[in-house]
Amino acid sequence: MKPSTGCPVSFSAPLGLLALALAPLGALAGEPAVEQQLKALLERLQVLEQRNQELERKVQALSAPPAAAPGAAAAPGAAAEPGWGAAREERLQAVEAQQRHLTLQVQGLAQTPPQVEQDGPSVEGSVVSVWQRVDHRGGADGRSNGRLNYRGDVLVTLPAGDFRDWRAARGTAVAQLRFGQGGGVALRPTHTGTVNSTTFEASAGSDETYAVVAQAYYQLDIPLDEGRFNDLPGTRVELNIGKMDLFGLFDQNAVAGDEAGQFLNNVFVHNPLLDSGGDIGADAFGFAPGVRAAYFNEGEEWGWGVSLGAFGAGEGARYNGSQGRPLVIAQLELSPRQINGEPRGSYRLYAWTNGRTIDLEGFEERHSGFGLSVDQRLGREWNLFGRYGQRTSGSGPFDRALTFGVEHGGRLWGRGHDAVGLAVGLLDTSSEYRRYTADGSAAGYAASGRERLLELYYRFKLNDRLELAPDFQLIQRAGGDAGAPSARVFGLRGTLGF
Repeated sequence: MKPSTGCPVSFSAPLGLLALALAPLGALAGEPAVEQQLKALLERLQVLEQRNQELERKVQALSAPPAAAPGAAAAPGAAAEPGWGAAREERLQAVEAQQRHLTLQVQGLAQTPPQVEQDGPSVEGSVVSVWQRVDHRGGADGRSNGRLNYRGDVLVTLPAGDFRDWRAARGTAVAQLRFGQGGGVALRPTHTGTVNSTTFEASAGSDETYAVVAQAYYQLDIPLDEGRFNDLPGTRVELNIGKMDLFGLFDQNAVAGDEAGQFLNNVFVHNPLLDSGGDIGADAFGFAPGVRAAYFNEGEEWGWGVSLGAFGAGEGARYNGSQGRPLVIAQLELSPRQINGEPRGSYRLYAWTNGRTIDLEGFEERHSGFGLSVDQRLGREWNLFGRYGQRTSGSGPFDRALTFGVEHGGRLWGRGHDAVGLAVGLLDTSSEYRRYTADGSAAGYAASGRERLLELYYRFKLNDRLELAPDFQLIQRAGGDAGAPSARVFGLRGTLGF
C-alpha cells in the first residue's frame, strides 16, 4: 500500500483509549498490590509515549521534500531528486509498520488488567489406569496372575502473597489430592520393589477407595533478574516448606521420572537406592514433611543450581514420631541451553544421609550414599537418560544401581506425538545381604548375583488428553538369585489428563 503524503499519522488515540480503560482501576489504587501494578503500567505508558513522539517526528520529516541547497532556487514544478521518492516510500512504510506494532502494544495494555486481577487458583489433574499380568515364572505362588488398578491426582495451585519490598518475591500454595484402588501383580522376591509405580490403596486393600492429601506445601520464589525466553524463569531463589514429594525437587529426570507417561518400574522412575532400596524413608505413599532451599543461576548457554533439603523419615515422615535424624540431601545440577533458552539436558549430582532407615534385620540404622541423574536430548527425536546410585554406609539387599535408556519420538514413522521407550537396569546385591542369606547351601550362595531388568513401552497419543501405552518388562535373577527363572510382565496403561 502506498503511504499517504498528507498529514502525518496521529498516535495519541490509542493512549487516550488506554487512559479511559485504566480509569475504573483508580478506585482500587488503595490496594498496595494494585497500586504497584498501576505504577508499573504508567511507567510503561511513558516509554510508549516517548516512542510515539519520535515516530511522529520521523513521519513529519519524511512527508516534506528534501531541502534545496543553500542559495539555489528550485524551479517551479521541478521534479524531486531521482530515487528520493522510492527511498521515502520505503522509509514511510517502515515507520508505519513500527506504528502498527506500537499500537498493538498499547491496545494490549488497555485490554489486559493488572496481574493482580488475573491471579487465581490453577487446577490440573490426571487419572491413570494400568492392567498387568505376570507369567507363572515370576508369580509369587508360581502361578500367573493379572491385576487392574487406577490412580487419580488433583493438583491445586493458589497465589499466596507477594513480597514486593523484597525483590518482588511471590508465594504459592500447592495442594495435591491422590486417590485410587488396586495393589498390582504379586511377584516372587525381587530387588525391584514394584513393576507398577502407579498402584495406590489403603491398608484395607482394594475393598476400599482411598484418598489422601499427598502434598501440601508453600513455595516462595525470589527473582534475582528478569525471566528468559519462552517465559522461562530467570536467576532466582526458591524456598519450600510443608509435606512434599522429594522426587519433585531432587533426582529429577525428563526421560525417566513420570510413571503415568514413561516407565512403570520404579527402578527407572527414581534412584533405586532411594526408592526401592528404602533410603528415602518416606511414608507409605512416598511423601514426607520437610524444608528445601535452592538457588538457580540461568545463563545464556549454561544454567546451574544448588539445592539442600531436610525431610522427615521413618515415623517422622508419618507424623507419628520425632523429626530428629531426618533425611538430608544436597544436589548440584547443570543444564546446557538451546538457542531459545530451553534446556538441552540436565546433569544432577546429589548425596544423602538418613538416620532413620532399616537394616537387614529390621533395626534402625543410618544410610548414606550418592547418586547421579542425567537426561540429554540428541536432535529432535532422541532423548537419553541414565542414573547411578551407590550406598556408602548402611546395609540393604543391594548397594549399587545403574539404569539407563532412551525415548525416541515417532516423527520418523509419521506419529510425531508418539514415543517408544527402552530402559535397562542392573542392581548389585550387597555383600551384607550375601552374608545374611548364605547358609552354606547352593541356594544360599545363589543370592550373590545381580538382578537385571528391561522395560519397553510404546506411548500412543490419541488426543491432547488421552494416551495409551502397551508395556513389557523382563526381570532376570530376581533378588540376585542366579537360579531364579526370568519373569515376564505384560501391561497396558491408559492416562487421561485434564
